[in-house]
Amino acid sequence: MELIAEQIKELKEELNAIILAHNYQRCEIQEMADFVGDSLGLSQQAVEQDADVIVFCGVDFMAESAAILSPEKTVLLPVKEAHCAMSEMADAQSLREAKAKHPDAAVVCYVNSSAAVKAESDICCTSSNAVKVVNSLDADEILFVPDMNLGKYVSRFTDKKVITWDGYCPVHHQIAAEDILLAKYEHPNAEVLVHPECRAEVIDLADAALSTSGMLKYVKKSPSNEFIIGTENGMLCGLKANNPGKQFYFASPFAVCVNMKMITPTILLESMKQMKHVVMVHEDLREKAKLALDRMLAVV
Repeated sequence: MELIAEQIKELKEELNAIILAHNYQRCEIQEMADFVGDSLGLSQQAVEQDADVIVFCGVDFMAESAAILSPEKTVLLPVKEAHCAMSEMADAQSLREAKAKHPDAAVVCYVNSSAAVKAESDICCTSSNAVKVVNSLDADEILFVPDMNLGKYVSRFTDKKVITWDGYCPVHHQIAAEDILLAKYEHPNAEVLVHPECRAEVIDLADAALSTSGMLKYVKKSPSNEFIIGTENGMLCGLKANNPGKQFYFASPFAVCVNMKMITPTILLESMKQMKHVVMVHEDLREKAKLALDRMLAVV
């Protein structure tokens, strides 16, 4: 592992590259990364850093977002098969058909979506800013795509009619209320933090519904020493590293995104050696998708 890490370090200098890793990546990948965070935060880092090559350790839509925001840089996705199941539940043609059925609705697109879907949307949002984005719009109706759970969560905090897409994150969707109740029974002194991609009945049992970056900030500030975490289990890496004196219990041992775990140190090294796989977005599509992202950034 040390040899691989050293080779990766040398390649970073040679290529003028930075490595971005999502909070759900393997711990060893997070340790090798220059920046670890959520999908949009990492894409913003890609814009801000003076690098020629962005190695995005995440899933496909994340690398696409980096390519949309940083067209002058080479963006690599080490495993091209690292797809996002939720993202694949929405496509541009289906969204166009839904827009025709709801002509007065503004389309709010979660960043966990393809460039093609972003290009068909009025504005993007993240799990942390979705409520603010929705409430910033003049429209009384919102077509929220693709995550129905996040859309239902947003509807709690707005007077607008939120029309949700029939999509979800399989990892978060399978976390059940019974999982939370059992964890609370086993750890009665622990605070419960869940992701807003979880089902409504799971969110109802939590002390807070937060994005991955929001969880990290919350735990650091909280006086509590025990936490039940309802999100993908890769979060354990960052939570433990930043809070060595605190204990963490996951709501479900099955909350693992297989696609997020595809990238290994060896695969990362080979990706950098062979400059694969380059993520490119056609310019016409990129400009439309970037507009939706730019509108979100202007709001937040």
